[in-house]
Amino acid sequence: MELSIKSTVLLISILLTGLTAGLCFTWTNAVTPGIGRLTDEGFLQAFQGMNRAILNPLFLIVFMGPVILLSLNAYIFKADQQVRFYTFLFAAILYFAGVAVVTVFKNVPLNEILDKTDLSTATSAELALLREKFEQPWNRWHMVRTVTSTAAFIALLVGALFGK
Repeated sequence: MELSIKSTVLLISILLTGLTAGLCFTWTNAVTPGIGRLTDEGFLQAFQGMNRAILNPLFLIVFMGPVILLSLNAYIFKADQQVRFYTFLFAAILYFAGVAVVTVFKNVPLNEILDKTDLSTATSAELALLREKFEQPWNRWHMVRTVTSTAAFIALLVGALFGK
């Protein structure tokens, strides 16, 4: 069986979107609750370290690849059955708005504030204030990314399985 360009784009779209949804789910359900139990300094140090470690080429490909691939996927399937096209278009819009836009305009600015802070010189009051300004907004916006990346993944699967 030979894979067409359409099938290849669809498979890679499903893979990358699924990996992102899984990452977001894991972060929401294990990472942030786990580090949320730490002291202010421990929490901020852990988050700062993870934010710095996650910025690598492989992560960026997996996390931002669907922005391009999902749009391409909708485009190349536009002549197919309407259910398939609309589920793929829905996935592209969800991912773009709920993952890419939220990341760039909500989570990244919070990450940058944290990254610019020298935690070793901050007082305990400053650490508490920083955590208060960072943790809940970051988690709230990350939940948007978790829900939308999962919904985009489901839409891709529905289009792949039920579209003809």
